[in-house]
Amino acid sequence: MAYTLQQLSDIEDIKLLKHRYFRGMDTAEWALVDTLFTDDVTVDYRGGGYRVQSSGKADLMLFLKNSFHSDAVAMHHGNMPEITLTGDDEAEGIWYLYDIFVDKARGSQTVGSAIYRDRYRREGGQWKIAHSEYGRIIELVSTLPADTHVTVQWLATRGLKPEERQDITHLISFGDGHG
Repeated sequence: MAYTLQQLSDIEDIKLLKHRYFRGMDTAEWALVDTLFTDDVTVDYRGGGYRVQSSGKADLMLFLKNSFHSDAVAMHHGNMPEITLTGDDEAEGIWYLYDIFVDKARGSQTVGSAIYRDRYRREGGQWKIAHSEYGRIIELVSTLPADTHVTVQWLATRGLKPEERQDITHLISFGDGHG
């Protein structure tokens, strides 16, 4: 298939959008992350022991800010994007995720991969995430070894401190996240 210059530009803009999402979460750049979603965004994140479902940007931002907090160490790599333009202002994307998440307060670490499936919508000339979901391919959860020393932790100074965090349990169900 031959792409027009506009289509190639749109695909690159969508790739940048998703890259900013991963970077913004891992570095608690919440002002940036807030610009990446439509107001009516929906999510469905399915892990081995959890499922997160939300509707609306306010709930999603509440979830993200309280998950990527000052006790967290996070790294998300989105790779191998498959972007399909489905209309002038709509697109779909599939991403392969590799991530590491450490919760120092709980003493746990998660290493895994997932397949993201997103829908994008252009609003006001900007591509935004309208729906995002993932299902885990691999999820390894273990106790953080006692001799682990975190020597750099970006979220420690930028993420919400314990006294600033809010309850997000209404957005999470525990058990088999693949249900």
